[in-house]
Amino acid sequence: MHAKTSCVAYKNEVADIAVDLHPFIRKYNDGHIVRFLSSSFVPASEDLAAGSASRGVSTRDVVVDPGTGVSARLFLPSRAAATGRRLPLVIYIHGGAFCTESTFCRTYHRYVTSLAANAGALVVSVEYRLAPEHPIPTAYEDSWTALRWVASLSDPWLADYADPGRVFLAGDSAGGNIAYHMAVRASRDASIMDVEGLVIVQPFFWGTERLPSETNRPEDAVVLPARRVDWLWPLLTAGKASNDDPRLNPPDEEIASLACRRVLVAVAERDTLRDRGCQLAARMRHSPLIGDNVTLIESEGEDHGFHLYSPLRATSRSLMKGIVQFINQGAHSPPTTMVFPELNRRPMLLAHEAEVVSSTVGAQTLTSVLPRSFNDIFAYPKVGRAPRSTTRSSLNPGQVKASKISIGFLYSRQRPDKANRGPFSVAFRGHSLVNIF
Repeated sequence: MHAKTSCVAYKNEVADIAVDLHPFIRKYNDGHIVRFLSSSFVPASEDLAAGSASRGVSTRDVVVDPGTGVSARLFLPSRAAATGRRLPLVIYIHGGAFCTESTFCRTYHRYVTSLAANAGALVVSVEYRLAPEHPIPTAYEDSWTALRWVASLSDPWLADYADPGRVFLAGDSAGGNIAYHMAVRASRDASIMDVEGLVIVQPFFWGTERLPSETNRPEDAVVLPARRVDWLWPLLTAGKASNDDPRLNPPDEEIASLACRRVLVAVAERDTLRDRGCQLAARMRHSPLIGDNVTLIESEGEDHGFHLYSPLRATSRSLMKGIVQFINQGAHSPPTTMVFPELNRRPMLLAHEAEVVSSTVGAQTLTSVLPRSFNDIFAYPKVGRAPRSTTRSSLNPGQVKASKISIGFLYSRQRPDKANRGPFSVAFRGHSLVNIF
């Protein structure tokens, strides 16, 4: 395994800087790399008595490919496993701009432990090799190797506890990008188990044409300044690809080939990548198999990666709840649909056009996420705002009128061609419901 070294930040204070991509990575002219976004190595443990941090989750490390060092950490929630029922299987791919962090580091060990415990799911967290030492497409190939290994069900935990009929690909940031591409590739490969759902949190997609969230954010007030994101892909690909790469801005025909049954896309309001995620969610609705089964959650007032570095904040907990409910949505439950009406008439959601954070159809609830001012690991400021009051105007035929919500978030409405599906509900902090009549 190559986990421990990926968690260590090398420091060279003398050499001149060649590429500065703080808060992720800095490359010096002598070739040395400094990784800022790193955390301490956490060993796996099958001993649930080792400490309360385990959350009742056993962990075990597996070398998937001895030749490359591709490996994974498995997270098994013991209480769920003890029921005798097969568990949802989540293949999780960590973020970090393709060049930092590790599944074995404290940040992701803690997050995936929480995901496994709350979802009652067996999670396989993939450790891929990092750029720029291992340029793109290494991360994709390593993740595909891991996915093929999972599909073989050769590991005893997978064979004994996983439900191959409930498989989810998930990831955040760069991991969200990788998870999307693994879902596309799995759609074309009959040897891979069917993927029920795709969960991508603040996914890293980009392009050459600027979207509003990439232009209206002061550089000193966001985690990901657009100018530095522009530099990232050439570094990750060793200069072999630019920001017009289809791996950053997938073509429509590729998106339409997705064969998973439903998708959850989570974005953060202040994230530079916000509109890319919204745009991708809108385009996914044209997939013949996915259609309306796309859920979009927006975390109001938050920036990139907030849920990883401040996991106890209300916004982080609410986002986790939405992901858990998405994974555990019953096979016969009504589908959870995207509720941004503008996505039905435009290929891109602009930052100012719609402000729904989550919705439910029938019994399925996705909890909204509300802001809380803070300074996180990156020390970027969160500016508090007064609660907004938004009502819908200019109703289309067949739509229902939305009630006014004056608690800091916003409205929902039905698609005109789905008017008979029943009322939407909006869930907010405290888990109460506001029905939209």
